[in-house]
Amino acid sequence: MPELPEVETIRRTLEALVIGKQIEDVEVYWPKIIKRPDDIEEFKVLLKGQTIRSMDRRGKFILFYLDDITLVSHLRMEGKFGVFPKDEPIAKHTHVIFSFTDGTQLRYNDVRKFGTMHVFPKGEEKNYPPLNQLGPEPFSEEFTVSYFEKAIGKTTRNIKAVLLDQTIVTGLGNIYVDEALFRAKIHPERVASTLNKAEVQVLHEAIIETLSHAVEKGGSTIRSYVNSQGQIGMFQLELNAYAQEGKPCKSCGTIIEKIKVSGRGTHFCPDCQKL
Repeated sequence: MPELPEVETIRRTLEALVIGKQIEDVEVYWPKIIKRPDDIEEFKVLLKGQTIRSMDRRGKFILFYLDDITLVSHLRMEGKFGVFPKDEPIAKHTHVIFSFTDGTQLRYNDVRKFGTMHVFPKGEEKNYPPLNQLGPEPFSEEFTVSYFEKAIGKTTRNIKAVLLDQTIVTGLGNIYVDEALFRAKIHPERVASTLNKAEVQVLHEAIIETLSHAVEKGGSTIRSYVNSQGQIGMFQLELNAYAQEGKPCKSCGTIIEKIKVSGRGTHFCPDCQKL
């Protein structure tokens, strides 16, 4: 699943391709992707004639701000956006097409069909699910060390599960949780509430630094992720823990191990990240 760095990269590249374009028509080939409104024809009517004015990101969600409405999209496991000429053949697994008045189309492709789209009156999108259920952004002023310490101090869950919880901090997924924990030298099975103040501060910094560096590199290309212009992310060349099982730790030389934590494949160095 694309995480914060990948979604931010998609947002930035899409922004250069769709801002200022007016939607002439909308086609939906897999209705289950549309979650709000629940009537597909209403979804189409709301979008037709609207111009994309700006874009944003909230956690792993992409936000399209139009004249009167906001389109909120989550890519889930395999979702991708791409901009194509109207006469270009439509690829298999293309489920939603936004046709623009300039002859181009924004196409949503999703092999697994897990992605979602919601439409809200502009300005109200953060007052309702799914956005109102999210915790603070890692780069926001709300994500302070004090907030983080209080949030993780209330739970007996392992720190991996806590960091994956989008109500605690939004945007982190399996890749960057493993990477942040490696950077902070904290074992993924450590009970979150046992972290002392110094460890919380180190982990807080590790989350921000890991995500910042990944955004700079355009995210990671794991499985089928590419950004909206077909370019791959480069952060996967700098991974220290995720998908590195069987390889020597870049810090100490110990072999990276992979275990299951909270049902997720988890990568760590048994020497640098002692339990």
